[in-house]
Amino acid sequence: MSFKIAIIGAGSVGFTKKLFTDILCVPEFTDIEFALTDVSEHNLQMIKAILDRIVEANRLPTRVTATTDRRKALEGARYVISCVRVGGLEAYADDIRIPLKYGIDQCVGDTICAGGILYGQRNIPVILDFCKDIREVAETNVKFLNYANPMAMNTWAAIEYGKVDTVGLCHGVQHGAEQIAEVLGAKSTQELDYVCSGINHQTWFIDLRLNGRPIGKDELVAAFEAHPVYSQQEKLRIDVLKRFGVYSTESNGHLSEYLPWYRKRPDEITRWIDMSDWIHGETGGYLRHSTETRNWFETEYPQFLEAASQPIDPSRRSNEHASHILEALETNRVYRGHFNVRNNGVITNLPQDAIIESPGFVDRFGINMAAGITLPEACAATCIASINVQRMSVHAAISGDIDLLKLAVLHDPLVGAVSTPEEVWQMVDEMVVAQAAWLPQYAHAVPAATERLSTSAVKTREWAGAARRSVRSIEELRAEKAALKQAG
Repeated sequence: MSFKIAIIGAGSVGFTKKLFTDILCVPEFTDIEFALTDVSEHNLQMIKAILDRIVEANRLPTRVTATTDRRKALEGARYVISCVRVGGLEAYADDIRIPLKYGIDQCVGDTICAGGILYGQRNIPVILDFCKDIREVAETNVKFLNYANPMAMNTWAAIEYGKVDTVGLCHGVQHGAEQIAEVLGAKSTQELDYVCSGINHQTWFIDLRLNGRPIGKDELVAAFEAHPVYSQQEKLRIDVLKRFGVYSTESNGHLSEYLPWYRKRPDEITRWIDMSDWIHGETGGYLRHSTETRNWFETEYPQFLEAASQPIDPSRRSNEHASHILEALETNRVYRGHFNVRNNGVITNLPQDAIIESPGFVDRFGINMAAGITLPEACAATCIASINVQRMSVHAAISGDIDLLKLAVLHDPLVGAVSTPEEVWQMVDEMVVAQAAWLPQYAHAVPAATERLSTSAVKTREWAGAARRSVRSIEELRAEKAALKQAG
């Protein structure tokens, strides 16, 4: 087979390498073209060198091109994959820093809450630019695979306003299933059969079976509480399982910021989180992790390049959906996964226009969702609160309506649990002004927002958060990795 895959945001080096090697694990896909594009020429050249080394080491006919000209990369593409982070770590730092001044403590801040909403405002105009180019220069039946967060907002905009055949992809379901398999003593997730449904980062294991035997709430709670690691790392997640009756796919830290109950009081936050790794609830944990990862990669790049000389091992193909979807579409080998698409009746008790994440099957006819799923009422209520925020956020990003943006932030569950309307109005003004370079749709609103900030009487505080850690140096990271290697 011969076709073209364009990867936008290919400068996300580690993730691009993973997708690339996954796709080349499909025997029929060796004679294809990967067109890489990014705004960073530096990152593009680093990832191209790594992928070229993989192609050379495995003696493949695969073609790899790299260009900062996105439209050129998209010409004739059958598949387009997006892993962009608009504004990079500079804007992301403001997504965490500014809300902290108003008492809003986020672990990740890339889905909803104040940080996730502003992240969506930066992404959506760019997503629509992608879609315009895709419609004009890619193959007629091109499929757009979005990996970029905020997943639901980006996918919503691409489908409703970009008019491109889009599916959103995430790995939260797979990671949750791996945890469940481990606590239940299964040898692998192959022994599990499950229906996991909801919205991205708020997806629920509503039907769970181990080797055909149904697993109920009490058994699952007992299994997690008996686990020596997860019982400490997933305290909040276990509490939600006890109250809702079903397990959430998302990590302790992620889940904590989508709900109004666990991060609203600083003295309560440490009760529910775990500091053994960023993902379990650390303040700004993903920002720290991302910063350290970038610094480590820049410093250790020669080692990454050398590692690319190893043969591709199909047995180590990851569980990221992209390669499996492409394989099913092109070869008709059926693949079952969990996909982010427009609801359209798939989940009976969520809004029709929402972007849901739910089971589907892929073959040469496309992605076919399993319809008629009904969520437990508490799960649906939690999802609907976030969907309403997502909808307003998408419409605000499209229209450049700063008042609608403020209403979206006001209705966010955690923001509403922490901040007053006056604080929300000022916080949004401050975030829009700070991120104006990435928010062209709000250019008309920036002067007035700046003026309001100069006369506002709303008090803020400089606060690092309830559980903040400093970014570690390269020397500290090396020492930690050496210690883990010695212990292992």
